[in-house]
Amino acid sequence: MTHEEKTVALLKERGWRISFAESCTAGLAVGTLVDVPSASSVLDVSFITYANEAKTKYAHVKEETLALYGAVSEETALAMAEGVAKESGAEVGVGISGIAGPDGGTAEKPVGMVCFGFYINGKRSACTCRFGEELSRREVRECAVRFVFRSLAALLQK
Repeated sequence: MTHEEKTVALLKERGWRISFAESCTAGLAVGTLVDVPSASSVLDVSFITYANEAKTKYAHVKEETLALYGAVSEETALAMAEGVAKESGAEVGVGISGIAGPDGGTAEKPVGMVCFGFYINGKRSACTCRFGEELSRREVRECAVRFVFRSLAALLQK
């Protein structure tokens, strides 16, 4: 069973719904989820919040959070996750924001860095992965999505 299949099964078992606020993955995570048969029983709505304005409008990220920490930060990813869950009425929200490259990286936030936020039935967690500056945009996005579903499968089993 794949991690995304496990995620769907665990969500169905609990009767929970999931929503995503995706930036650098631009819908790849939700697209991966809907490859699983019966994903419609756990997914209602998700947003691609590529621009900061979209993060504030659809995922309710505060402008102060973006100003203080930047779009690519655990604080922003966590706010995206909680915001999209509350906006959609889902028990689970996932926020993903990163730098897929090949431009846009800095010494502090290099290409290949992706921040994740998870909001699961009121519990919040965030983390950052540095997948590597040598990867292509597509590879960074794919690594991020694999990480999301590995994480969700583990977090939902707790």
